[in-house]
Amino acid sequence: MRTGVIARKEGMTRIFTEDGRQVPVTVLKIDNCQVVGNRTEEKDGYIAVQLGAGTAKINRTSKAMRGVYAKAKVEPKKKVAEFRVSPDNALEIGAELSAKHFVVGQFVDAQGTSIGKGFAGAMKRHNFGGMRATHGVSISHRAHGSTGQCQDPGKVFKGKKMAGQMGNKTTTAQNLEVVAIDEQDNLVLVKGAVPGSKNAWILLTDAVKKKAHADIPLPAGLIEKNAPKAEEAPKEAEAETAAEATQEADAPAQEAAEEKKED
Repeated sequence: MRTGVIARKEGMTRIFTEDGRQVPVTVLKIDNCQVVGNRTEEKDGYIAVQLGAGTAKINRTSKAMRGVYAKAKVEPKKKVAEFRVSPDNALEIGAELSAKHFVVGQFVDAQGTSIGKGFAGAMKRHNFGGMRATHGVSISHRAHGSTGQCQDPGKVFKGKKMAGQMGNKTTTAQNLEVVAIDEQDNLVLVKGAVPGSKNAWILLTDAVKKKAHADIPLPAGLIEKNAPKAEEAPKEAEAETAAEATQEADAPAQEAAEEKKED
């Protein structure tokens, strides 16, 4: 069992396959997702990895969490979550995860907070059909109907579908297929919709109802600390080339200055 990642929902778009079919996808960005703590069997009674994502201001971080981040030697995070892992898939504190954690073709589960709709009636909230528009029905066309029985049992059962707050609940979309991976921008594109509004935090994990993909990296897809980023490497090469060219251009002037000093 691997750890999941904390991703930010960027929105929805579509991509086209080679045969011209369009696929609706949700774009998820893995932004500065690092390990900020570990849970061990000896100390906590279970094994888990605590991840943090995003970047938060220090003055908006509690004193307790400042100590956690200082101990882990990482910047304050906007979102923190725990993921249960097997002992062989535990990660070191400070390790940073990337989009390489997932592979194209695998299935994932996305957990987030659904968009709140406010107080809604039974028809909108529970997809009721409503009552007849004519033939004796008066001012009850969109009512939910009977709520209970007679004197026995003499109560409304718990869980009865009635009007109330709609949305704003923890929801999980299962078995979403990973369509594409963008390693440069740390983007994961999954097929279909993901719960939550734009910029919402999503917990993305391997699908529990599907077999693990054969090519997934173990224990996780990490960013190598010493490896230069793809954008920085060409810039460094250009800077070195420019420095060498400057030295070659200044060489005749330096030789002339030395000859004048000798004279």
